[in-house]
Amino acid sequence: MTTAGQKLKATRLSKNLSLEDVSKSTKIKPLFLEYIENGEYHKLPSVSYAHGFVRNYALFLGLDEKEIMALFRREFDYEKSQRVLPKSFGTEQEFTRSRIRIYSTVLLIVFILILFTGYILFQYRNAFLDPPLTIISPKDNTAIYSSVITIYGKTDPDDTVYIDQNEVRVDSNGYFTKTLDVFPGALTINIRSINKFQRETDQQINLSIKGS
Repeated sequence: MTTAGQKLKATRLSKNLSLEDVSKSTKIKPLFLEYIENGEYHKLPSVSYAHGFVRNYALFLGLDEKEIMALFRREFDYEKSQRVLPKSFGTEQEFTRSRIRIYSTVLLIVFILILFTGYILFQYRNAFLDPPLTIISPKDNTAIYSSVITIYGKTDPDDTVYIDQNEVRVDSNGYFTKTLDVFPGALTINIRSINKFQRETDQQINLSIKGS
């Protein structure tokens, strides 16, 4: 059975035309023309390209378009033609997509590990760091003209605060207060914050009590 490709090739040769000659006039790559002549339609870019190439090739050679297209449709392997791109190109594309998926998966895993590590470090930072302790008032080396002073400060909400060995309540924002009766003279107040890992921070306030 004569194929469309064989008839096209025979006609081309009878006209003493090379594949390059046909390519220049039809703008079809010589390699694609060779695929058509050999009946290797599955190597063409797509089904629509195969139809168009064969039709244009036949018209250029002056052949009966309907006859050539009938031969083409009879021999065309539609199962092989389902690939949108040539096999080699498709394989390269599949490899590229697979590589991109691998890179994306690796990046996602790294991102999750960074988040997890950051979370663990945040949760257990107090195991390695001394608790914060800020005395807002009174300031160190201050003269107090009163018989009553109020210690006001801030630490972590989960820490325990002691003022001169007396535990002081810490609110949900980490603030604490303690009112003390004092007497004239030099006074040193010891303030200590201890976290759940038993790490602690100590501060002293030296005051000069002048009385009211």
